[in-house]
Amino acid sequence: KAKCVDIALSSCTDVIYTQMSYPNFLDQKSREVIEYSSEYILISVLQNLLQGECNPDLRLLGCSVLAPQCEKDKVIKPCRHVCEKLKKNCLHAFDAIDMAWPYFLDCDRFFAGEEEGCFDPLAKLRGEVVVEEDPPSDLPGTFIQFKHHSYSQMVSMLKKTASKCSHIATTYSIGRSFEGKDLFVIEFSTKPGHHELLKPEFKYVGNMHGNEVVGKELLIYLAQYLCSEYLLGNPRVQTLINNTRIHLLPSLNPDGYEMAAEEGAGYNGWVVGRQTAQNLDLNRNFPDLTSEAYRRAGIRGARLDHIPIPQSYWWGKVAPETKAVMKWLRSIPFVLSASLHGGELVVTYPYDYSRHPMEEKMFSPTPDEKTFKMLAKAYADAHPVISDRSELRCGGNFVRRGGIINGAEWYSFTGGMADFNYLHTNCFEVTVEVGCEKFPLEEELFTIWHENRDALLNYMEMVHRGIKGIVSDKFGNPIKNARISVRGIQHDVTTATDGDYWRLLPPGTYVISAQAPGYSRVMKRVTLPTKMKRAGRVDFVLRPIDTWPNKLLRRSMEDIYDPYDPLELYDPHAQHGQPEARGGSSPGREKPWWWSYFSSLDLHKPLWLLKQR
Repeated sequence: KAKCVDIALSSCTDVIYTQMSYPNFLDQKSREVIEYSSEYILISVLQNLLQGECNPDLRLLGCSVLAPQCEKDKVIKPCRHVCEKLKKNCLHAFDAIDMAWPYFLDCDRFFAGEEEGCFDPLAKLRGEVVVEEDPPSDLPGTFIQFKHHSYSQMVSMLKKTASKCSHIATTYSIGRSFEGKDLFVIEFSTKPGHHELLKPEFKYVGNMHGNEVVGKELLIYLAQYLCSEYLLGNPRVQTLINNTRIHLLPSLNPDGYEMAAEEGAGYNGWVVGRQTAQNLDLNRNFPDLTSEAYRRAGIRGARLDHIPIPQSYWWGKVAPETKAVMKWLRSIPFVLSASLHGGELVVTYPYDYSRHPMEEKMFSPTPDEKTFKMLAKAYADAHPVISDRSELRCGGNFVRRGGIINGAEWYSFTGGMADFNYLHTNCFEVTVEVGCEKFPLEEELFTIWHENRDALLNYMEMVHRGIKGIVSDKFGNPIKNARISVRGIQHDVTTATDGDYWRLLPPGTYVISAQAPGYSRVMKRVTLPTKMKRAGRVDFVLRPIDTWPNKLLRRSMEDIYDPYDPLELYDPHAQHGQPEARGGSSPGREKPWWWSYFSSLDLHKPLWLLKQR
């Protein structure tokens, strides 16, 4: 029978339980013995040794052995399947630094099967630990609790919502934060988890800056609203979901949110929690493709779309959250997006980086200036406060501009997510500043939701403006990565795997062309009426040719991304940090480089970490 005591080990204070027992599974009988042990030092420094990879998972797993869970004077072992999965995913990280797998993480020795009553020490990272009362069953169908959600509460609510609407919704993770939290997305579609032919892909991203929390809460409320209203037969919501695949990522920076939440609601600072656990601003962490676009703009025939990531970008510090978004963008053919921020009340659109780097406020339009203004106005005009003509309110500085502004004209910065979406993929993204308070009080959330609800829906519906279609050969086979060009606009979109494409455009008359390597170019004249609110269908059938007259087409679109691009090899669910920058042991050295971490130990150095030769 064990005696339960409060956990006092500094590296284990964030486990999902509050009490442990002595001796632990390694027969260490006191706090002092544990803290001076090589096992404890290892879990304390693994974050640095592995450059963040597989952490905090490994530390929490180690804590489950060194500080075993104790309830009612009974010790509970951690689950074996959790250990086995982590070892499978992380063994390569130990190999990379020439370190053996720690003996105290022996999955057979210190862990138990589920039939024995084990616990999952990593449940916190997946948002599975939450104590929350369900609302009364007699509440109306669309019942939303207007409150701030912790990470665990957010994940629980997204999963409950997806379960309630399982025929049109699912949840998935695009990767993990630096501290190991899953970056959860809830998706709405008639075929969840799958891209459907000619159905456009839309996304909202919230909480990119951890202290700007309104966007996060709005997307949690929006998920509940879409689910409930679909079930209640709301025609607007049903039409939207039946014809669109919608992805909502409420929190891109859950680590930063936790820091901001410690300050509490009502705190309106501009620093605490804005950045990630790595002290990185995610909206300055994307590749600077805008400078390259400006360089190319004056070159005849140069492309201002699908610009590859420069190799020099990977020499800097790239957040795992940033890598996860970039992988996400490559895996799904997004058409339209918005990132929800806080601190003002305005909608901004690319470019966010000035044409002249020394100019902090300079109008810097993309080739799609008219399209971006149409998109930004769709949100602004449907928002009752942004569209209010009073200059004395929050966001009043932008009244004369209609509540929208070119990003670089407001203030210029590089490495933004919106510019990256536009220049690296087919996706058009605007930034919505949803309020002057970054972390408002809970009593303000109801009003904020009602101010933004119709604007959120209206903007999603804009994904159906312009044209869409399929590019195929004469036998009906889809042509992937064909280019769709609009005369007079130096920015192309490309077809998805099934040959389908979407090209956002305002009303007007256009000459559209489709081309692909090895095929002739086909042109069509298209008129989009002012009142047309559905994408016009424009298909192309390309015929093969023997020679390619256009040198720009000789390189297949599939080769646009360098096969050695680190992003292609990056696993957003397993890797945090830059493994390519780590060193191993040099030939002829008696001990690997990391041995110095254990220099304070005299008689108990961890020889068990040295690989057998």
